[in-house]
Formats: sequence, C-alpha cells, structure tokens
Amino acid sequence: MVGLGVGAVCAQQPYKVVDHWKIGGTGGWDYLLADPAAHLLYVTHGPRVEVIDADTGKAVGAITGLKGTHGVALDGEGKFGYISDGGGNAVVVFDRKTLKTVATVPAGTNPDGILFDPATKTVWAFNGRSSNVTVIDAATNQVAATIALPGKPEFPAADGKGSVYDNIESLNEIVRFDAKSKTLTATWKLTDCEAPTGLAIDREHRRLFAVCDGKKMAVVDADTGKQIATAPIGDGPDAAGFSEKHQLAFSSNGEGTLTVVDAAHGFKALQDLPTQKGARTMAYDSVADRVYVVTAETGPRPAPTAEVPRPRPAIIPDSFTVIVIGR
Repeated sequence: MVGLGVGAVCAQQPYKVVDHWKIGGTGGWDYLLADPAAHLLYVTHGPRVEVIDADTGKAVGAITGLKGTHGVALDGEGKFGYISDGGGNAVVVFDRKTLKTVATVPAGTNPDGILFDPATKTVWAFNGRSSNVTVIDAATNQVAATIALPGKPEFPAADGKGSVYDNIESLNEIVRFDAKSKTLTATWKLTDCEAPTGLAIDREHRRLFAVCDGKKMAVVDADTGKQIATAPIGDGPDAAGFSEKHQLAFSSNGEGTLTVVDAAHGFKALQDLPTQKGARTMAYDSVADRVYVVTAETGPRPAPTAEVPRPRPAIIPDSFTVIVIGR
C-alpha cells in the first residue's frame, strides 16, 4: 500500500461489527437516523423514538407519547426534528435540545418515510396507506401541499437543490418532485428491481440507489431516470445508505447482512457482512464512517389466518439492540 493516502487505505479496509448496544424495551421498529454533528442516533421504536449518544451507546432520552413511529427527519439548523407517527396519522415536531413535542401536524394515512428538504425548508412525509405525500412548511408547521402518488410510497431522498425522490414500492418506480413548485415532475420505471424500499443518493454524481426484492440494488441517473446498473445485495432489504467520501453504497438486509457496494468502480459488491436476522433498516454516520442497524430477537412465527395471512413473529421483550459497524 506504499503511496496510498490515508483515505484510500481506509476505503480498502472491510467493515466489521464493533459493538452491540442493548436498548431493551418492547415493540417494533422502523427507520433510524444519525446526526453526526451532534453525535446522536435517533431510533424509532414503537410508540417512542430513542435518542442515543453515538459515541458511547448510552441513552440520552426519548420522544414519547406517540402511537406508531416510522421515521425521523432533522432540520438544517439543529433546532427541530420531525417524526412520522404512522399510528397517529401525523408528523410530530420536537425540540432537539429538550426532546419535547412542540407541534403535531395532521398528515395522510400512515406517514412512513420522511425527510427535510434543505433547499425549500420543507418536510416531506410519505403516507403509505393513502398513497400521497404531505408537505409541511417548517417555518410555520402548517401543511403547504398534499400531492397524490401513483402507488404506495417507501423511502425518500433529496438532492439538496430542490429535487425530492421516492420509491413507489407497489409499481416498481421512482418518482421525482420539484420541491419549490411542490409538483411531481417525473415517473421512472425500474427495469429489473421489484418492490423498491430503501433509497439513497450520491448528490455529487447524481445517482440514486434503490434496494429491491430479489437481492438487487438499482443504480439510477437522478436527472434522466435511466437505470445505469444493477448491483447484487442480500435478501430482504428495507434501507440504503451512501458514503460521499468513500463512494460506497450500503444495503441493510433482513436476512442478517449488510452489503457494501463500490459506487466508483463498476458497482460491485465488496462485502456481505453478517449482522443479525431482522436488521433491515440502517443509518450511516458520515463523520465516524459508521453504519448502525437495529433488530431484536423473535419467538416462533404464529400460524397464518384469513385475517393475518403473513403474521410476524413476536418480539422477545428487552432484546432490542443497535449493532454498530465500523472499520
């Protein structure tokens, strides 16, 4: 490795599991989000959001009194956070210093994926059951627009310049919005990527990374919608991440792996790191170069019924854990 810079050497080193943080408690989970500047990790956990010190793994506090959390977004000024409370059909606004709720904004049915768009200072909550998006003015915490979607939305991404993107899981599509005019401007069909869920973006090179069923990650041009490549990933993904510095794309897979894809040289899978079954959502900390995934131990799966044809196994209490991945 003579002649290689520190960054190049680091980029060649594989990721590994470096810690397990036992959170405990009960209930399911969905998305998590890292705040590198504040050294915090926000983890949705049933009717609450856990706030964890990203250096020590210790609990800092929690936002409570919610009904069924899915995702968290943060403003660009370090003041407020936004929670998609799917069970309450609302976006809950909280003060990031006190963790107290300051507003509850009605959304569509079951808001799921959520983001803050820095170009327009708006919050976008994608409503899974009403197939629309609620756009909130962050200055007033008032709904600025409700935009119909062609199908069931999943996770969104923003380019920071006024374009917002979202996976349409039910139609194998990605849609693009103009955040300033609050209009849908493009619908792009994925050619070989079924049921896209997680979405990440390479803002510099204008690429989207959508993770799908069938162990595939679609790489899509963020301006034209053309599918550039398809990368192999693990089974059962639900979230994606991207490292601008190291030009790596990540897929957290429910089978119990984290796939690392080389986004600079041919979109090849560099690593399938074993994590733990069920760890299908993730957050990437760009400063620490760490990936966080969450999961819990489960009991046997109940027998299917007519009312619940695909039952989920019961979560074993106090087994909820954050798995820390670094190198």
